[in-house]
Amino acid sequence: MEGKTKNRPAAAPPPDGARPTLKTIAFMTGLGITTVSRALKDAPDIGAETKERVRLVAKQIGYQPNRAGVRLRTGKTNVISLVLTLEEEIMGITSPMVVGITEILAGTQYHLVVTPYSSTKDPLGPIRYILDTGAADGVIISRTEPHDARVTLMTERRLPFVTHGRTEMGIAHPFHDFDNERFAYEAVRRLTERGRRRLVLLEPPPNLTFHSHMRTGFERGLKDFGAEAVSFHHVNIDHSLVAIRDAFEQLMHSVDAPDGIVSGSGAGAIALIAGIESAGKKVGEDVDMVSKAPSDFLRWLRPEVMTMYEDIRLAGRELAKAVIGHIEGKPPETLQSLSQPEFQRPVSLSRKV
Repeated sequence: MEGKTKNRPAAAPPPDGARPTLKTIAFMTGLGITTVSRALKDAPDIGAETKERVRLVAKQIGYQPNRAGVRLRTGKTNVISLVLTLEEEIMGITSPMVVGITEILAGTQYHLVVTPYSSTKDPLGPIRYILDTGAADGVIISRTEPHDARVTLMTERRLPFVTHGRTEMGIAHPFHDFDNERFAYEAVRRLTERGRRRLVLLEPPPNLTFHSHMRTGFERGLKDFGAEAVSFHHVNIDHSLVAIRDAFEQLMHSVDAPDGIVSGSGAGAIALIAGIESAGKKVGEDVDMVSKAPSDFLRWLRPEVMTMYEDIRLAGRELAKAVIGHIEGKPPETLQSLSQPEFQRPVSLSRKV
């Protein structure tokens, strides 16, 4: 009986320009609205051929379920909220992360909503809004702190979530992170292999968890490879590129000028290079640099800079899989992942004649 329309009035044609609905699909397929609805839900009593026909028409006309209706029926929004700060947009991680997340969500019923906010404001604000309004089934957050109030609140309220970064608060929760400790350690190794001994670190802000990870790797590398640190704590990767450039130009003019740099940011590396050159010195000659990089741009623009790749698109995919797993009730301990830095070989500038 699944696709039969005998003794059932045909669905009326949709008005021109109207948003596609179940009635639209029913009219175009000649099926009943109930049959169309159950086919889209993959009901076991609907045949595979009917399901395929309904899905093909739905895709062709751009049908999307009415979220308000879905929420009334199921209590779910089918929304994943990605909460990002303006600083992350400046660092250039938003676009690849969104791409990675949507690659995973494309095969599910979930839709992505990006919720931006300024780190100068209450970081709990967006989380409280989502909790109070039921705006999302799951949340992705970043810029985690060792003792992150957002993690505490979402855990207490049982809102599924995943963090881009780890915490140190004894709460088991889903996360994906980049191994910043190993990045900094290997960066120091690369610099000392080139004979550099006075090293500086452009580090994350001290309130974030990955600050301690990167600092730990840097200091362990200094000890293991026989180098010393040059103090550079008054700016970090959250400062403006102008502030980083000016501070580093001043440092390069001083008697404490370093001969090696570890940059925790690809964008920050550009500002450091500007500061070096403003001081009349050259990367690759007076000073060497290793930088974390979320893309190939730095490697192509300044091949003299050694880069280690952080795959932000991969991070997006892992975060999406983890938050869906949390929604489905999987143990948080099974939804934790750590990606490793990939050393990128310099780009050859030679051209075949």
